[in-house]
Amino acid sequence: MDDALLDLLNSRPVINGEERDALGNPAAGRRWAREHGGEGSLAELALLRETRDILRDLVCGEGSPTALTPLLDGVHQVPEVTSDGLRWTVETPPDARLAVGIVLAWATVEKEMPGRLRPCANDGCRLFLLDRSRANRARWCSMAVCGNREKARRHYERTR
Repeated sequence: MDDALLDLLNSRPVINGEERDALGNPAAGRRWAREHGGEGSLAELALLRETRDILRDLVCGEGSPTALTPLLDGVHQVPEVTSDGLRWTVETPPDARLAVGIVLAWATVEKEMPGRLRPCANDGCRLFLLDRSRANRARWCSMAVCGNREKARRHYERTR
């Protein structure tokens, strides 16, 4: 679900100075939701956009986790005893299943890898990265794009 979390956060990139929203029109949003295990209903897309905006604020340090409370209304964790032991199942309203799964993925990342989900260091980029490196020093969403641009910009400034 980490991939869905990053994909949701990165679903509003700026390309050639223009914002593109993968959830902006119903057909594209439906396709995005289905690719990530959702149904693609209009209600689900609205919840995904709301979740994306709240999580973007949280990752950027501009919001409070309490903003997630309305998204989690009606969500319950139910225990189930199986031959393998205890398993927890999350029950949600149908349209909220994907958004809730992404919120739970965010909570897991924050708990297990604090500070590793962050915005790209390129000021012109609106993407996010999940730093899985041992040193926790990744700065750019893509070394080939943002990292290279930043290094080229610094080199140009030094040699100018």
